[in-house]
Amino acid sequence: MNGRQAAGRWYDAEAGPLVRPYAVTGGRTKPGPHGVRFDLIALVVVDPAAGPREESLLGPEHRALLGLCRDETQSVAELAADADLPVGVVRVLLGDLLEAGHVKVSRPVPPAQLPDERILREVIEGLRAL
Repeated sequence: MNGRQAAGRWYDAEAGPLVRPYAVTGGRTKPGPHGVRFDLIALVVVDPAAGPREESLLGPEHRALLGLCRDETQSVAELAADADLPVGVVRVLLGDLLEAGHVKVSRPVPPAQLPDERILREVIEGLRAL
């Protein structure tokens, strides 16, 4: 047979079984009932208080994300790239893990406010005077 099987179970020889993103998330598009939004640079780490016994109840994609951030803190973008999943799917799965207490998420620090335009003009004028 060629790369595609007649039964439609395989996309091509290298891909393995094709699972649609909506099947991975159960049709959900937003993480958790509270609508938590994960920034791409939000940092995710496994909560050491969560036991491995509880992980057996999780799906394979949830366990894969836990495995990726078990050794070191990972950003949402890194998790999506390493797990080879769309960012939207990773956000939904992280919402599940956060609600179950498996991970901790630290929000990115908001960028400092830009200085007043007047201050910038004074700095420029001071540099020109040199």
